[in-house]
Amino acid sequence: MKKLLLALATGLMLVSGAALAAVNVNTASADELAQLDGIGDVKAAAIVEDRQANGNYASLDDMTRVSGIGDKTVDGLRETATVGDSTE
Repeated sequence: MKKLLLALATGLMLVSGAALAAVNVNTASADELAQLDGIGDVKAAAIVEDRQANGNYASLDDMTRVSGIGDKTVDGLRETATVGDSTE
């Protein structure tokens, strides 16, 4: 019984960890980006367009180059988004 409970607890931790994984704004699709707080369909499409035209973001702060995304929006993304290998 203990082994079963341990296995269930481990499984729940793995599932919850996957749900909390940050969205990489350099690789995410427009649909994935649109799920982020403060980013809807229009901004998500603009992020993808900007990424294609100007290259990947070195930091989340670089996202302010997209029209309609300011410092407040970027600050709200710090817990749920990343640019990849950086510490953000």
